Amino acid sequence: MMSVSSEKQHPLKGVLFFMTAIFLISVVDTVCKVFTRDLHSIQLVWGYFVGINLSLWVFFLFKKKKLSKLRTTERLLLQIIRPAFLVCSISSLFIGLTYLPIAEATAIGFVAPLFITALAVPILKEKVDIHRWSAVGIGLVGVIVIIRPGGDLWHFASVMPLLGALFFALFQIMTRLLAATERTHTTLFYTGLGGLAWSSLIVPFVWTTPSVTHILVFLATGTMGAMAHLCMITAFDNAEASLLAPYNYTKLIWVAALGYLVFNDIPSLDMWLGAIIIVSAGFYVLYREKNVNVKT
Repeated sequence: MMSVSSEKQHPLKGVLFFMTAIFLISVVDTVCKVFTRDLHSIQLVWGYFVGINLSLWVFFLFKKKKLSKLRTTERLLLQIIRPAFLVCSISSLFIGLTYLPIAEATAIGFVAPLFITALAVPILKEKVDIHRWSAVGIGLVGVIVIIRPGGDLWHFASVMPLLGALFFALFQIMTRLLAATERTHTTLFYTGLGGLAWSSLIVPFVWTTPSVTHILVFLATGTMGAMAHLCMITAFDNAEASLLAPYNYTKLIWVAALGYLVFNDIPSLDMWLGAIIIVSAGFYVLYREKNVNVKT
């Protein structure tokens, strides 16, 4: 994502759009958790991408975007591969949500920025100092506190949001690689289309004929997902990524509230303790990256 020039910045507008996106994503996760009782998680992911594509095409038509321009890319292979990691990430999260409280699954997923730090070394050839490596290790300690391996409350599904975070980190790293040459709407076009294509390859193995309610859920979650993507784009157009990044963690507040209202879930003390450790490690990584960028 390109940095925003200072004269075009509207930080408050950026923060409001970013938090709106986080709220919409939280609602999508909550709705999909409800319907994991009826449909396999992968079919919910497929339906989500159906809804996203329909919503994006309405948006592109409204903006009078030409297909020939949208599909023009200098890095076609990367544009095709990248959505596969997003499909794997969301599928892993939704499988986790089938069995776990939504706040717990979300807190585990917050290790994604730490995975990005670790993967930036072999993939982006970035130099990561000992301080940021320490933050990665501390963040993983937070995950262990939440999932309590070997404990009475341990469930295999606790690993799924962690796996989802790893896939999302790979997705984000590929996004960084594309940002230098690709237009935002082109990448958005391939994200939606590729997500639908990849999920369509596996959904036949878990297919259940959807009801009218399920179809409405596909459309609703996809529309909210598309709106969240567009809100994110608007947010980054109006504020620096370093300003917006900490607001990612407001998702824990939304999902904790939604989890209580919809499922009567009350997050455990272990969950909050682990979340504090993970979030603190994430903030430290942000702090170190900001300092490195200032020095360079």
